[in-house]
Amino acid sequence: MNKLIVKAQVALNSFKRNESGATLVEYSLLIGLITVLVVAAVFGIGGWAQTQWTSLCTAVGATC
Repeated sequence: MNKLIVKAQVALNSFKRNESGATLVEYSLLIGLITVLVVAAVFGIGGWAQTQWTSLCTAVGATC
């Protein structure tokens, strides 16, 4: 019986030290944040480019 308790304690301590799941969560959050920032940058640059293109068309007098 005593050996069973010791094995359970060893298994529990091993489980506590295992941080691979926490690392996976951290990397997933980081990838999600980077994705949101990239999408925001693409939409921001797209809006800026559209404004510049419209200004250029208006200045030249062309139909866009």
